Amino acid sequence: MERDSQLQLYQAVAARLKEAHTRVRELQVPEGVRMALSRKLLTITAAAKHDLAGAARRLDRLMKDLDEGRFPEGD
Repeated sequence: MERDSQLQLYQAVAARLKEAHTRVRELQVPEGVRMALSRKLLTITAAAKHDLAGAARRLDRLMKDLDEGRFPEGD
């Protein structure tokens, strides 16, 4: 039973990561901002391999920031 819920969470995180990558790619922002957001997504993706629930929380925060127009500073 726990394995099923873990699999469902993995599928949900994977789908949301795909959505987040698409949103970041389509943003009309300076390239440095896009790169910073892409690095955040890569970090969340890597974290999902070790801490799926933590990665889901980080992804929620990132998506909320995107929804509210809060972007990191570009290089």
